[in-house]
Amino acid sequence: MNVAHRLSRAGMAGALTTAALMLAGCATGQPGNCAEGFEAFERDTLYFGRSIPTGGQVSDADWTDFLDTRVPAFPQGFTVIDAAGQWRGASGQVVREPSKLVVLLHPRDAKADAAIAALIDTYRQRFAQEAVLQERQAVCARF
Repeated sequence: MNVAHRLSRAGMAGALTTAALMLAGCATGQPGNCAEGFEAFERDTLYFGRSIPTGGQVSDADWTDFLDTRVPAFPQGFTVIDAAGQWRGASGQVVREPSKLVVLLHPRDAKADAAIAALIDTYRQRFAQEAVLQERQAVCARF
């Protein structure tokens, strides 16, 4: 399944509901202890800010190019969500910016970990980003 979904803020509620239903398949919340019919996966959510510190934003064309050339390392599929983010950088200044969340569902292994690290490093270098937030959870899912 190679799917990229683009959701509005209203669609975020649906995405969160889907995530909650996927988690409902976990018997104990521990990886490997999934209810019958479910498989253990890792879910990484990556938060990509689109403001460029030197000015401007990552354009839609640049984002699409990044997505098309870097994220295919996850052939199982992924979801992209439009978001409005806020964070405090190393300077202490609060930054509000349009953002993209990429949700990856994958087996836990060194290959996936290396691909995610490379994805983050590439984005940070290409668009002069101070950080890309990575959030990880063990989940149970079925398709």
